[in-house]
Amino acid sequence: MRTVGVLVLPGSRVFDISVVGEVWAVDRADSGVGPFELRLCAPGRVATPVQPLGVVPATHGLSGLRGCDLVVVPGRADPLADVPRSVVKALRAFDGTVAALCSGAFTLAEAGMLDGREATTHWRLLDALEGRAPRAKVLRDVLFADQGDVLTSAGVVGGLDLCLHLVRRAHGADVAAALARRLVMPPTREGGQRQYVEPPLPRKAHRGGVSSTVDWAVDRLAEPIGVPDLAGHAGLSERTFHRVFLAATGSTPGRWLQAQRVLLAQRLLETTDLPVHRVAERSGLGTAANLRRRLRAELGVAPDAYRRTFRVPTAS
Repeated sequence: MRTVGVLVLPGSRVFDISVVGEVWAVDRADSGVGPFELRLCAPGRVATPVQPLGVVPATHGLSGLRGCDLVVVPGRADPLADVPRSVVKALRAFDGTVAALCSGAFTLAEAGMLDGREATTHWRLLDALEGRAPRAKVLRDVLFADQGDVLTSAGVVGGLDLCLHLVRRAHGADVAAALARRLVMPPTREGGQRQYVEPPLPRKAHRGGVSSTVDWAVDRLAEPIGVPDLAGHAGLSERTFHRVFLAATGSTPGRWLQAQRVLLAQRLLETTDLPVHRVAERSGLGTAANLRRRLRAELGVAPDAYRRTFRVPTAS
């Protein structure tokens, strides 16, 4: 992989373009990386407005995509914006590797390039991508999806993960590690993008006849309460409570209670220095081993790794 083309469209995200430039346009031959040729390809070879600021002057028109080893499609500020037919035609005609960063997956979807393939995008756009590419298998907990000749990445910094993966795939782990060191980032990140989804606060809800029980439970997550206690508080049999709770919240009582405890554990890891075993106790998950098991299952990472990523610094 020596020649890389970037498809620049109106509204392309300047960060995504910069990621590609940082990986493939900076001379790092002294670290054993490159050299590469980077082509900025736009319809009509015109200067193109990008978001959130600036204009990118094209070095090539769409014909510049021919002869590239790799074409990278940045995300756009409006993922559902029209894709020019000339772009769709050029993408379909390209016979090399195509990688979409973040919402760039929607451009590939418009060209029909995700049909029958696994794909991903920013976690906030996953539902929209399923609607735009109904024949694709949309993956919700990966930083990138590699289908050989078509690759897609999760949002924003996930594009860097994908670019490093492409370097590793084409030039080997040593070259990718050297580049990662220059970028001051790990060669691979632990876990998927579930850990970056905004966790709602363990909050009180107002859900019809179960609202007071929901409020009561949220205030007592550290206590050894279970579904029988929830049903008892509501004054219902477990069977009736299960039916009423599911209708009111869209979740079973057991799943809801577990989810609230995991959310509380996340907040404690983010905002306190409590050791893992105390976080487990305070969130009602009991033991450090159970907390690790639940976080692995829900977020794909261990508690210590989650804390390193999301710990909120305290004021000095």
